[in-house]
Amino acid sequence: MDIASRILYEDNHLIAVNKRCGEIVQGDKTGDRTLPDEIKAFLKERDGKPGNVYCGVIHRIDRPVSGVVLFAKTSKALSRMNEAVKQREMQKTYWALCQEMPLHREGHLEDWLLRNEKNNKTYVVKAGTPQAKEGRLDYRTMGVTQGGYTLLEIDLHTGRHHQIRAQLAHMGCPIKGDLKYGAKRSNPDGGISLHARSITFIHPVKREAVTIVAPAPEAPEWGEVRGKG
Repeated sequence: MDIASRILYEDNHLIAVNKRCGEIVQGDKTGDRTLPDEIKAFLKERDGKPGNVYCGVIHRIDRPVSGVVLFAKTSKALSRMNEAVKQREMQKTYWALCQEMPLHREGHLEDWLLRNEKNNKTYVVKAGTPQAKEGRLDYRTMGVTQGGYTLLEIDLHTGRHHQIRAQLAHMGCPIKGDLKYGAKRSNPDGGISLHARSITFIHPVKREAVTIVAPAPEAPEWGEVRGKG
């Protein structure tokens, strides 16, 4: 258990962890052990808690994605943070390594997104398509790695299914390793080069602004850009 080395923030109300690609935030049909399960086991052992340990899921990132994920240690904190997420009061920034350089170095993307649950994929569709939801994000080019990949920083304004993956692929910049959305080859670890870099929010109890930043993954391609940002 290595949760201790990956804690990015912790107090009596919240705990944030740097998730690795392949870990799941919420249980799925695989039945694999979840990150909250790991956190609860760690807190129970570290703090010597005799009863059940609480760890509420505030937000999620996809299994092949790495980066900061925030959890609640109390039901009150979870309730308040869920409302903050619902009101879009949590700011989320991502880093992505892409195969191509975007046409414009920075920009704002607004697309209508439709999720196909059968193949677990999201498509950019025409406005007015039934069940489609609007996805909005801003991106900016931070540079090109030694391996020739473009590093984009993305500010996410809506939280749609596979939103960043679908929108970047639609503009011709699929994320490294993301075969589902047009990448040329998979990553050795089976993940994709999308990283939840930071989140900013108002603390549910202290009522002060908190920003939590996750270091880039240890994979070699990230080592070329780790000093940025």
